[in-house]
Amino acid sequence: MSGKASQLWRGGEPFIWLTGGALALSLLLVVGLVALIVGNALGFFWPTNVARLTLRDGKTLTGQLVDREPVPAEPGQYRIKLKVANRDLYGADFQWVDEAKIARRDDPADVVVVERTEWGLLIGSIKEVREGGRVLASGPVAGLAEVRRRLPSAADARRDIKRLEKSEIGAINHAQEKIRLGLKRLELQGVTRGAEVDALQQELGRLQARYKEREASLAEIRGGQTASVMVQADDGKEKDLPLLQVLRIDAPNAMGVLGKGAYYLAHVWEFVSGDPRESNTEGGVFPAIFGTVMMVMIMSVIVAPLGVLAAFYLREYAVQGTFVSAVRIAVNNLAGVPSIVFGVFGVGFFIYVVGGTIDRFFYAEALPTPTYGTGGILWASLTLALLTVPVVIVATEEGLASIPRGMREGSLALGATKLETTLRMVLPAVMPSILTGLILAMARAAGEVAPLMITGVVKLAPSLPLDGFWPFVHLDRKFMHLGFHIYDVGFQSPNVDAARPMVFITTLLLLLIVVLMNLFAIGLRHRLRRTYAVSAL
Repeated sequence: MSGKASQLWRGGEPFIWLTGGALALSLLLVVGLVALIVGNALGFFWPTNVARLTLRDGKTLTGQLVDREPVPAEPGQYRIKLKVANRDLYGADFQWVDEAKIARRDDPADVVVVERTEWGLLIGSIKEVREGGRVLASGPVAGLAEVRRRLPSAADARRDIKRLEKSEIGAINHAQEKIRLGLKRLELQGVTRGAEVDALQQELGRLQARYKEREASLAEIRGGQTASVMVQADDGKEKDLPLLQVLRIDAPNAMGVLGKGAYYLAHVWEFVSGDPRESNTEGGVFPAIFGTVMMVMIMSVIVAPLGVLAAFYLREYAVQGTFVSAVRIAVNNLAGVPSIVFGVFGVGFFIYVVGGTIDRFFYAEALPTPTYGTGGILWASLTLALLTVPVVIVATEEGLASIPRGMREGSLALGATKLETTLRMVLPAVMPSILTGLILAMARAAGEVAPLMITGVVKLAPSLPLDGFWPFVHLDRKFMHLGFHIYDVGFQSPNVDAARPMVFITTLLLLLIVVLMNLFAIGLRHRLRRTYAVSAL
């Protein structure tokens, strides 16, 4: 028996089971994590029916069933969590109700869920629709039909308001700020009067006149939207809601499968393409998507040549010895430095030293308001480039080490110079390894939050780093990031219960973006490997 056990250990079969079990456990953990995220995320946009609960004491509660759990310290008893919404009426979005206190439960078809621009959802029954004090429709059925008929007009008005505020008034403000800085620049040069100053003052006057015209247009649009809907909630409370604030109105209990599917797709599109609302707990995350992708792209453009050049010098040109070995050890150790340390370095060097110097030499007229001497997408990208450059260096060096020496010697023997050999033979052959390092760098950069919090990321960015104003790409601007958005919504939101589903859907979106970027790089790497049949990572 002992001989069979000894032979079993010498054959290595227990080790095979050990390694296989470790792999299975790792896969189980990864699949469980992804399943948890996907399960909580995909159901976020599906319209939930609205229940009306009549309690034994006669009180009525209307809302969407969110959760059910045992009552603490009461075995066999359960309670349910209702999203009653109507935060401006009740002061809270959610309420717990013991099932033992429920006398009757109904699913009324006349209850509507109103999505509005502020204060979250509004749940209740339509009492009447008014315009300028005149009643247009009364009752749930006629009122809902009238609201839906008028919503396209309200949506057009909101788009016109947004266009005026963001595009036209925004352009006027941008031009006024340029003139103000121009006048201050002349003042710093000692020029306080003259033809140039007068021309700027005249242009400023024309811009102010245009600004007043646009303000009058805004007031006219808002004044023309006088329609409102009166919604009656529980306890007889009523809310007179202007239609200009209504984004969507639905009766979930009366919707079929096709209607709910259309609702689901519309909200998925809004989430991907819209701007956030209500402290980031509602609306979309497009600014965060844009900021994340743009930051990763800028970081990749910086880290790839920096890491590749450093690896080429260490492997191809540097004399191997104690110094090069020490540099390699330092590079490997940099990969283990906490990311917040890189963030502190980014603040101290990039923002205060480099950015402050740029402001003093090129943007003196804007001081004391900093332009580059504060957090921005450029400094955040540079900080993450330093954070991830060791990964690119190590991957490139390993790829260079795997290239047969005979390839270099053959190129040199045919009369090619060292530079020609490096550019035409070695570099194409090592590209798969470079892309491997870049894939790892992109994945890490997309998920980092700590260094970004002090180098440029914000909760809500008023404008994107890319717009229609010269120079079109504004690397000095602050930006939004999906990773920070998850942290902010999950841990800094004033309404944690309402924000929890947004955490899962944003996490899933971040994972999808990282996977898509990595798949593109992996596909390119695979194509290069087939082109250059060289052993690489």
